[in-house]
Amino acid sequence: MKIALIAQRTTLLDRRDTQSDPERTRLAELASQLAGNGHQVTVYAQHLDSSLPDHGKLAGGARVEHLGSPRDGASRESADDNELLARVPAFTGPLRDRLSEARPDVVHALRWTSGLAALAATRGLGVPLVQSFHSLGIAERRHHALKLAGPERMRLEPAIGRSASAVLAGSTDEESDLTRLGVPRRSIRVVPCGIDTGEFAPEGPVASRNGRPRLVTVAGLEEASGLDTLMRAMVKIPGAELIVAGGPSRDELRRHPEHARRCALAHSLGLGGRVLFTGHVAARSLPPLLRSADLFVSTAGYEPSAMLSLQAMACGTPVVAPAVGSQLDAVVDGTTGILVPPDRPAQLAHRIRQLLAHPMMLEAFSAAAADRVRSRYSWDRIAHETIAVYQALGAAVKAAA
Repeated sequence: MKIALIAQRTTLLDRRDTQSDPERTRLAELASQLAGNGHQVTVYAQHLDSSLPDHGKLAGGARVEHLGSPRDGASRESADDNELLARVPAFTGPLRDRLSEARPDVVHALRWTSGLAALAATRGLGVPLVQSFHSLGIAERRHHALKLAGPERMRLEPAIGRSASAVLAGSTDEESDLTRLGVPRRSIRVVPCGIDTGEFAPEGPVASRNGRPRLVTVAGLEEASGLDTLMRAMVKIPGAELIVAGGPSRDELRRHPEHARRCALAHSLGLGGRVLFTGHVAARSLPPLLRSADLFVSTAGYEPSAMLSLQAMACGTPVVAPAVGSQLDAVVDGTTGILVPPDRPAQLAHRIRQLLAHPMMLEAFSAAAADRVRSRYSWDRIAHETIAVYQALGAAVKAAA
């Protein structure tokens, strides 16, 4: 099968550390897994970075093509939704030319501006279009995400979803949102985020510990409210330490005003040396850190894929997460971790204390968490579920011909 993956803003030929770009990590894994299953895979992205080549190949055999001509000094990192939308016409023409020439069996667009370009580029070609949004604007608005979706996105996402041959939802929560937007339920398939269960596994190096019960969270500097809740909960979890990973590098972290505010909050709460901010953690260092934790605590009020929770579970670390969104699918409450109402520090502290007081329960949760990710979220399974959607659409096209 010839598969075209459309990812306007995401490039796979930039060799920098990708831990802070989960979208790029997912695309690389999906492309490699599809190619590894014997399919011919090409990733089409807009040429948004003049420092990168026009084309190249991934280790797994998938091909990457950058379409169009980048502006001098252009960078994909600075491209927000409005800028990407403005660039869609310049992307659509070259994309249609390539799809007409290469004639894939299926086109799979990732994110809404890619879907907009793919709809225009495939018009009249008779090629089925699969759409993945990764995150919906209505969900971001409902959960008060940092960057709220603009009016164009709110208007266009429903139209894209209704026009696609199939839509892959990352969770049952997203599936419900899609149906509310008018996307026919028969067109929706729930195919969640995949996890590299070779890299994220219970076996492997473990970051050093100091004998205290350890909680780990990964939170950028913008996620103040959720992290504040966890820090307030720490007051009622005596003896435990909290490792906060994420954000800029350690040197830049010290100069950041939001870091200074959090340090002041820790001091005012009397947490002393029980909260440690590490700054950015390189991709290779994340699994050892997750393995070192007694519990991984998600602080995100909205996380469309629950990727960090799943990575922790894959490492055998039980998860405490807010009972919202994709976490409801990822964490089996009372089996692989616990789900708690968001913004309830006292209840959060109570549940964490209960778990830390029962090591045998933590061991059982640990085994169940790793098993769940291996059985449900491995990239091998996710790739096969995705291919099944492609093949069903291909069969329908042939039957209609």
